[in-house]
Amino acid sequence: MGRKTQVHPLSNHDHIHTRLTHSIEVGSVGRSLGHNVGVFLEKENELPSGISPQEIGAIVQAACLAHDIGNPPFGHAGEYAIRHWFKENGSKLALNVESERNDFEIFEGNAQGLRVVASIENNYQAGGLRLTYATLGTLIKYPWFSYHELAKSKGKFNFFQSEKNIAQELMQELGLESSSDHQYLRHPLSYLMEAADDICYKILDIEDALELNILRFDDVSTILNNLAGIEEEYSDESSDDFRVWRLRSTAINNLINKVTEIFKSNYCEIISGNFSGDLISRINGIEAIGIDKAKKVTRENIFLNRRKIELELGSYETLDRILTAFVEAANEVKKEKVSFKSQRVMDLMGANKFTKDMSYHECYLRITDMVSSMTDNHATHVANQLLGRAL
Repeated sequence: MGRKTQVHPLSNHDHIHTRLTHSIEVGSVGRSLGHNVGVFLEKENELPSGISPQEIGAIVQAACLAHDIGNPPFGHAGEYAIRHWFKENGSKLALNVESERNDFEIFEGNAQGLRVVASIENNYQAGGLRLTYATLGTLIKYPWFSYHELAKSKGKFNFFQSEKNIAQELMQELGLESSSDHQYLRHPLSYLMEAADDICYKILDIEDALELNILRFDDVSTILNNLAGIEEEYSDESSDDFRVWRLRSTAINNLINKVTEIFKSNYCEIISGNFSGDLISRINGIEAIGIDKAKKVTRENIFLNRRKIELELGSYETLDRILTAFVEAANEVKKEKVSFKSQRVMDLMGANKFTKDMSYHECYLRITDMVSSMTDNHATHVANQLLGRAL
């Protein structure tokens, strides 16, 4: 994840967040949230015997560290590019079951993330990273499959068809089964993982924009003060860099405390599965004003930055080139008519290449596994190789 886009693709700036540095910071915030809630649960005699508040913090931290592990290169633009290719190239695919088509046409980094940690990393199809059920449950933000109506309307889900048995066993063991058709309840700690992510990107996206001179400190000082819970700005002769550092640390600590109180206030709803929405949206007061302003400046200034737009559009061409070559190779393998080109394409996959005995769905998953694991730079390099523009 060290060279994967968080917000700004292919940035050469060492201080700009990648998926790795973002995940480390989310893990730190998540650990604090988990510990705070663990202390609350201990006081309420709600912690299982032998479990400490520190262990609750560790569970949330582990889930936070893994929350972006399935994201493809180029950030969310990469997700959209993969979806676009599979929708536009349906005639090239041998997928007749809607649920299998949806796994690719609504390709989701969250579902890929669960697949990585629970199925394919370290112990292939034998438990993956072999994380605890509690950690896996905390990681799951959208507990439904790609054929669920919520997946179609939100473009979000956590379970590919390949992880159906894992999902069923996991949710049953955690007591998160629901009467709702093909939907499960969320693990209570998943709300903390989500809040940690929300806290970080709302503040750190602004910090990156300042580093890249997309924004100036005067553009965001009021926002940072709002998020820090500071009612009135005061004169400060420090450098802008120091003021940003001071405000961002104060803001993060303030939002951690706010989210902790919201979790405690809504604990009965959360633990019973009746809580809806997210914790951050329940924040009110001056911090809520700051959150709204942060969303606005992110939407209008950061996401519309010209270089960002150009690179995201380029990601469509990059992933189109890769997916076309590898899907053609998979189809030829299944038909047992493999051209020299497709054989060489398969050789790039190493030990993870597909075989004729695999289903088409599994072959295509092998391809999205490979693509999702690529960094921005590696995806660009492979696309250039396939186009005959190797350096």
